[in-house]
Amino acid sequence: MPKIKASWIIIGIIVILVLWFWSGYNGLVSRDERVVSQWANVETVYQRRLDLIPNIVNTVKGSAAQDEKIFTALAEARSKYAGAASTNEKAVAAGQIESALARLLVIVENYPNLKSQESFQALIAELEGTENRISVERRRYNEEVRGYNTIIRKVPRNILAGMFGFERHDLFEAAEGADVVPTVEFDTE
Repeated sequence: MPKIKASWIIIGIIVILVLWFWSGYNGLVSRDERVVSQWANVETVYQRRLDLIPNIVNTVKGSAAQDEKIFTALAEARSKYAGAASTNEKAVAAGQIESALARLLVIVENYPNLKSQESFQALIAELEGTENRISVERRRYNEEVRGYNTIIRKVPRNILAGMFGFERHDLFEAAEGADVVPTVEFDTE
């Protein structure tokens, strides 16, 4: 009888360990997928912004033809975003887009006729809404990343995370220089 009891205890322990590994692994997969999904939400609103930019640029070009540098910077930043392979590269490119958009909006201040155009006002309202969505989605992404990174670092899930290659995700951080107000200088040449 004692051998049978010992066998059942060993089987019970094995079953508990298997269930713990199974549950822990599936939990890590779920959290990782939530991070990936939330980044996709960030990219969706980035794409909305990228889709708006050509319309805004074309509207502004008619009134501000001499400011070609800003339009070029926007186009280059948009291309960099499209060609970015990693989350970090996309975040840097998004920061460049934000910087170029900020310079564009400073230029608009110098063209009162442009600011009163109905089509321009509608585009700017769309852009403002999109920027708000981007902010919300970035915050949600960072919350998901924080939760995931915390789980993979805590004992005992850190053992599972190490065994199965779950790695930390990077938080979204503001691009360097994002706290500096852009300056626009008009060439008088």
